[in-house]
Amino acid sequence: MPDRHLDATFAALADPTRRAILARLTSGEASVTELAKPFEMSLPGISKHLKVLQRAGLIARGRRAQWRPCRLEAGPLKDVADWVGQYRRFWTASFDRLDDYLREVQREEKRHAGKKGRRTPRARQHRP
Repeated sequence: MPDRHLDATFAALADPTRRAILARLTSGEASVTELAKPFEMSLPGISKHLKVLQRAGLIARGRRAQWRPCRLEAGPLKDVADWVGQYRRFWTASFDRLDDYLREVQREEKRHAGKKGRRTPRARQHRP
């Protein structure tokens, strides 16, 4: 079941409009009209995006008289961060191996550069 929630969250985050809506909601509650302002989209179009976000648990919609504010629910985003965090060990190990490889290449380059700087006895001979 947690996989289903994660799938819904990723599906909701896959759309740039929905990500922009979530970004806007980080600064506080907003109405559908306020959320629709930056987009060239109808209010019903924005409402469809809000329904996807709401089904994924990323937003909650309230009711205050005539105003229906939307607010961010960050719990599912933490679940995504936790899931991605599992791969941090892989990334860290990969970068550590890359660092080791680069250090070894640099040591080899310095060693070869040192050999090129030395003159061999044949190179010191003068030609008439």
